[in-house]
Amino acid sequence: MTSNVVNSVPFLRTSRNFPEELHQLTVEINKSYVDIANTVNVRTIGLFPTNRPAITGECYFLVKNQRQQTLRQVYTFTTTAAIDHNIPVNDPNQFTSCFGSYTDGTNSYGIIWGTTVAIAGQISFYVTATQIVFLVGGAAPSISSGRIILTWLSQV
Repeated sequence: MTSNVVNSVPFLRTSRNFPEELHQLTVEINKSYVDIANTVNVRTIGLFPTNRPAITGECYFLVKNQRQQTLRQVYTFTTTAAIDHNIPVNDPNQFTSCFGSYTDGTNSYGIIWGTTVAIAGQISFYVTATQIVFLVGGAAPSISSGRIILTWLSQV
């Protein structure tokens, strides 16, 4: 019998009957601990650090059904100058989710992870092997401050 990790759903029982006999109780407590650890470890982790990558809790099974985790990092900015991301890029398709927002000091706006073509009225960005590159479409609101969040497949 094989286990299909990809289709398993984390579920933690809400009740458990523990045996009175010490050896059986030890076995059941050990099983309980493994169940709890496995269920907790598959959740999405809500950490968004600016100074180093954080594990997201997301799992991908893209190559030979081997588990790959993703990392996430926040980059803050006050201009549309390119930002060095310092992520070792082995595959230009390793970025899985990229998004951002900014303010002009009055309103808040979304930043689109797009292409290398500017969009009228919008600020968008794309990611190269070394940088986050902004594109400012005509009539886009000016930037006072903002943030970009990159999530990528880890190579470890």
